[in-house]
Amino acid sequence: MEREETLRLEAYLKEKLHPGLRLLARDKTDDSVEVYLGAEFIALVYKDVDEGETSYQFQMTVLQEDLQGA
Repeated sequence: MEREETLRLEAYLKEKLHPGLRLLARDKTDDSVEVYLGAEFIALVYKDVDEGETSYQFQMTVLQEDLQGA
């Protein structure tokens, strides 16, 4: 994703989810960015372009072990 696009998406996610979120480019691909809350990696956001429409998919995996102390 282009830097400007990432910044717009980051601003949107900060407003909707949490002001501490940061989006960082991935090294080997340009169709997605990593999502961090503080220093912790929490998700990926994928860009999807289909028939001229652009959408973004937020993918967060929660492991069973992460639920132990919740």
